[in-house]
Amino acid sequence: MSPEDPRTARTKGRLRESLLAECADRTLAEVSVSAVVRRAGVGRATFYLHYEDLTALAVDACADVVHAAVDALHAWQTGPSPLPPAKPPAALAGFLTGAAARAPLYRTLLLPGGGGPLGDRLHRELRARARAERAAVGAPRPELVASAVAAAFTGVLADWLHGEIPADPTALADHLWQLLMALHRAPAA
Repeated sequence: MSPEDPRTARTKGRLRESLLAECADRTLAEVSVSAVVRRAGVGRATFYLHYEDLTALAVDACADVVHAAVDALHAWQTGPSPLPPAKPPAALAGFLTGAAARAPLYRTLLLPGGGGPLGDRLHRELRARARAERAAVGAPRPELVASAVAAAFTGVLADWLHGEIPADPTALADHLWQLLMALHRAPAA
C-alpha cells in the first residue's frame, strides 16, 4: 500500500477534526455535511471525494479510539514480565475515561452488544493483535481465545457506553481486566 498523499492526509485530517468538533455538542444525526465542510474549509465535492457519507467520516475520525483501546489493553507489555499483572494497566482506565467523554458519538457507531461500524473495526483489530501475540508465544488455540477476548471487550465497552453496565472507568477497567484474564487462562483444548 502506497503512502497517502500529504494533501489528502491534511484534508482528511481537517474533515475528521471538524466532525469531532461538530459532535462535541450534538449527536452525529444532528450534524450535516454542510456544517462539517464549512468548519473544515473545504468544498462539498471534496468531502465526497474522500467519504461516502458522515458515518464513513465518523468511523475514520474514531479510528484512533480503536488503536487506543488495543494499546490500552496491551500496555502492560512494556515491562520485563511475560505474564500480565493482576491489576489492569493504568492506560485502560485512561482509555475508558476518554471514551466516556465522547460517548454520544461512539454510541452512534458502536451499537449495544458491540456491533456497528466502530464495533466491527475494534473487534477485527483487537482479535488480530491478540491472535498474533498468542501465536508468537505458542499459546494454545490463539484464534479461539483472540476471538473471545475481542468479542468480550467490544461488547462490554459498547454496553457500558450505552448505559447497560453501571461502573466508573476505573471500576470497569478492573472488571474487564479480570474477565479478559479469565479468557486467556481458560483451557482451550
